[in-house]
Amino acid sequence: MSITIPGFDYTRVPVGEVTLQVAVGGAGSPVVLLHGFPQTHLAWRHVAADLATDHLVVCPDLRGYGASDKPADDLEHSVYSKRTMAADVVELMRRLGHERFAVVGHDRGAGVAFRAGLDQPEHVSHLAVLGVIPYGDLWTGLSYQADAFLFHLHLMAHPAPFPEQLIGADPDRYFGYFLDTWATEPEAIPTPVRAAYLAAARSPEAIAAVCADYRSGAFVDGLHDQADRAHERQLQMPVVAIGNGLGGAPPPFDFEAVWKSWAPRLHTIVLDGGHLLPEDRPVEVAAAVRDLVATPA
Repeated sequence: MSITIPGFDYTRVPVGEVTLQVAVGGAGSPVVLLHGFPQTHLAWRHVAADLATDHLVVCPDLRGYGASDKPADDLEHSVYSKRTMAADVVELMRRLGHERFAVVGHDRGAGVAFRAGLDQPEHVSHLAVLGVIPYGDLWTGLSYQADAFLFHLHLMAHPAPFPEQLIGADPDRYFGYFLDTWATEPEAIPTPVRAAYLAAARSPEAIAAVCADYRSGAFVDGLHDQADRAHERQLQMPVVAIGNGLGGAPPPFDFEAVWKSWAPRLHTIVLDGGHLLPEDRPVEVAAAVRDLVATPA
């Protein structure tokens, strides 16, 4: 039996060339929650249930993840660019009847949320990003210290089929490593949820898709960010950037300064938790999102 978010309805919605699996629950002003690697929409199960008491909450599996479609990549890595994935989200919400909504993203989902806010600001009323900085800033600012912690960025950005073959040799061990080390709370990812994540990630199609996602992050996504920098584009909506304390260790980049350079209406929060904040600190994350959405747009 598959795991679902209690009280949420599940459906598949075509958005152009792909069909996304999506969970929808609650009523009120719409909020989209976008998950990260190596997870699915279930990463938001606690936050979604909390927000659904007074918001309409939409939790899709991003293209390439979970039960959503996993198209083959192209030579330009545009199939999994955050621009393409952001367009998926806007079209998903349009098909659900919403032209303007808040977007919250963690990890890879934060990259998609950021790109939606820059590319289609008329649709994004409020924006929350968790755990990461934009890819253009990330790749230009990586250091030896960061490389040791973020080795997976380099591995999955290598040309196919090298990373696919390495990961495919033992996908449960590879993806399980991140699930086991990126949360600080022992019960943050219970055994059934962990098993659901691994089941969704271990197929050859899923491995190819996640590698394509990371190749896009290393190449075309950064080019899009650089072009926006050159044109001085910024996020004009209210933005909250939520970082994690990393157990007291200094982050490999200045989280607040980077986001401030993109978002003049920024509020920054640092939570004492691991990278998987929606599961490690769901109460605090839900409260931050609720406060954000209450801010006048």
